[in-house]
Amino acid sequence: MSFLQAIILAIVEGITEFLPVSSTGHMIIAEAFMKMSDPEFTKVFIVNIQFGAILSVVVLYWRRFIQSFDFYLKLFVAFLPAAFFGFLLGDYIDLLLENVAVVAFMLLAGGIVLVFVDDWFPGDGPETPMTYKKALTIGFFQCIAMVPGVSRSAATIIGGLTQRLNRKEAAEFSFFLAVPTMFAASAYKLLKSYETIRMEHINLLILGNLVAFIIAMIAIKTFISFLTKHGFRVFGYYRILIAVLLIILLISGYDLQIV
Repeated sequence: MSFLQAIILAIVEGITEFLPVSSTGHMIIAEAFMKMSDPEFTKVFIVNIQFGAILSVVVLYWRRFIQSFDFYLKLFVAFLPAAFFGFLLGDYIDLLLENVAVVAFMLLAGGIVLVFVDDWFPGDGPETPMTYKKALTIGFFQCIAMVPGVSRSAATIIGGLTQRLNRKEAAEFSFFLAVPTMFAASAYKLLKSYETIRMEHINLLILGNLVAFIIAMIAIKTFISFLTKHGFRVFGYYRILIAVLLIILLISGYDLQIV
């Protein structure tokens, strides 16, 4: 992996981590188009730079993280399903990270859902209190995003909307939930794969996390404002467009195989 490739992947991560378009899916697509070598380290890189993106949440919302112990318990409850299924299905999830076709079809399916989700859940009501039941339900929705192309952000925000949170509340809880989830995923991936990381990889990881952090800070502010005013439909159309282009390329024989 070159420094330019690391920067491109980090920019993609920073822009897409908190948008309902699938950051992992977009990084897999970018990896396939750039024909990157060293796939084992690239998997580690893709997961680890999400840590840089989630740090932007802590910086932007630091006052919200200084709350009651109840706030952290609800985050923990929401985190538990992903921790359980992530540990149980980790090897299978790694295999899916090599499959661009899975990303394409999940982008398409998720895009269709997003086109209609504003009609199903308007999300413009008053603020409602978060409960443990709501937190756990959102946590199970997050598990759907273990399939590349689904989008953790979309799954958890829609999970929040099903619990009658408004769009802003659902998006913000999704951001907060990203912190323990992505931290655990990054730490677990590093622990599991540390033997494959060489000295030259350290600088790439530092650079990737820094770029993802800066870009994500900009993306979060923009997304909250846009989502509150306009909803999900435009993201649905975008996902469908990207999915159709990918499917056309795959059918026409274009090589999008991860090396």
